[in-house]
Amino acid sequence: MDSLLYDLPALTIRSISVSDMDNNVYLLTAKESGAQLLIDAADDLPAIRRLIADGAADTRAEPRLALIATTHQHWDHVRALKELVDATGARTAAGMDDAGALPVPVDVRLSHGDVGNFDGFDVTAVHLRGHTPGSIAFVYQDPDGPAHIFSGDSLFPGGVGNTQKDPERFNQLLSDVTERLFGAYPDTAVVHPGHGKPTTLGAERPHLEEWRARGW
Repeated sequence: MDSLLYDLPALTIRSISVSDMDNNVYLLTAKESGAQLLIDAADDLPAIRRLIADGAADTRAEPRLALIATTHQHWDHVRALKELVDATGARTAAGMDDAGALPVPVDVRLSHGDVGNFDGFDVTAVHLRGHTPGSIAFVYQDPDGPAHIFSGDSLFPGGVGNTQKDPERFNQLLSDVTERLFGAYPDTAVVHPGHGKPTTLGAERPHLEEWRARGW
C-alpha cells in the first residue's frame, strides 16, 4: 500500500497503519537535506523500516532518521520504539511528563511551544494535557499551505481522546485542544490522529460545544 500522504514543497509526509489497533506511524522527510522525523514507533518494526525506506525516495540527499518523536506514553504507541532506536541509533523525543514512562531513554524532553529545528523544516510541540499528562501534538506549518497537526490520541474526527470518564481530565484536554489547537490554527489545518483517518480543524470546530456538553 502506498504510504505517501502529502507531497509538499519542502518535505513529504508518509503514513502507515500498524497492528490490530490501527496505530498510525508518520514519517516526514526533508527533500533537500534528507532529514527524517518519525512520529510514534507504534508497532511492527519491519513495516516501519519499509516506511523509512520509502521515504528515502523522497529526497535528493542521503536520508537520515534525525529523531523519533512519541506523542504519548501509552503502550500501543511505543511497541517498536526500543527496537527502532537499537536499529538506527536515532535520538528520541517525548513530552516532559510522559518521558519517564517510555521504554527507552528520552534525549529531548518537550515542553509546550518547543520547536524542533530539522534541516529543512521546523516542528512545534503543543502540550495537550488530559489523555496522558505529557501528551504532545507535533505541528508542521507548511509555508505554502495548511498546517499539519500530528495529534496523537488527543484529537480525533468526532472528539477528543479518552479521559476514562474523569471530568477534570476531560475538561483539561478539551480546554487545551480548544485553546492550543483550534485557537492557534485556522480551519484549513489538517489533523493526523494516532488512529484512523485525518480530518481538519474546520470539520471539527462546529462541534466543540457539543463535545463539552456530552462530556467526552
